[in-house]
Amino acid sequence: MSDLVTTEEHGDEKITDFQRWLICPECDWMVRRPALRPGDRAHCPRCNCELMVRRRRMVNRSLALVWAALLLWIPANFLPIIQLDKVGLKTHDAVWSAVVDVYASGMELVAVLVFLCSMAFPLVKLLCQFTILHCFVLKRGRHLGIFLFRIYHYLKEWGMLEVYLLGILVTIVKIGSMATLSVGVGLACFVMLLLLQIWLDVEMASSQVWRLLTEDFYARD
Repeated sequence: MSDLVTTEEHGDEKITDFQRWLICPECDWMVRRPALRPGDRAHCPRCNCELMVRRRRMVNRSLALVWAALLLWIPANFLPIIQLDKVGLKTHDAVWSAVVDVYASGMELVAVLVFLCSMAFPLVKLLCQFTILHCFVLKRGRHLGIFLFRIYHYLKEWGMLEVYLLGILVTIVKIGSMATLSVGVGLACFVMLLLLQIWLDVEMASSQVWRLLTEDFYARD
């Protein structure tokens, strides 16, 4: 066991031999970390779970996705998602107006939770990813990037756009028989924002981002 805690100089840092090993998140099998070339993937030899990936042009592709997602955030949350016409009365509902209506009805806690999970946390996640990627581009702010990537991982469990979208679809099905419903531009923006965030989470593989932040900060993938 003593040979696993040896250290060696790597630039201006000491790297322990523990960093040369990977533990499979599915079956807890320990394997030595391989050296990957751009486009390669590493899988667990026991359960075939993906352990590492090194995507080509990850920074550039992720920057394009995060810019597109940030541009969609405002229309997705403030443009009408559903237009309801019942007995001549027309209403237009967006994510933000839904939060305001729920708060005004006396359910302040529910309104705060909807605001945080559907608007605030997804935006903070995007801003964290935006800043981390620009740290790679500018070759500055390594410690800030590490701090923000930790925050991003904490917020991943709280960004619930897909849950809100499911609620919208259930509402459309239930109210559709009682009133005339039409889909607004906001819903299309909301769906595109959700898909872009999923794509961005896949593109910014944690293993590759951590490697760039901790070992190859000055090497751009």
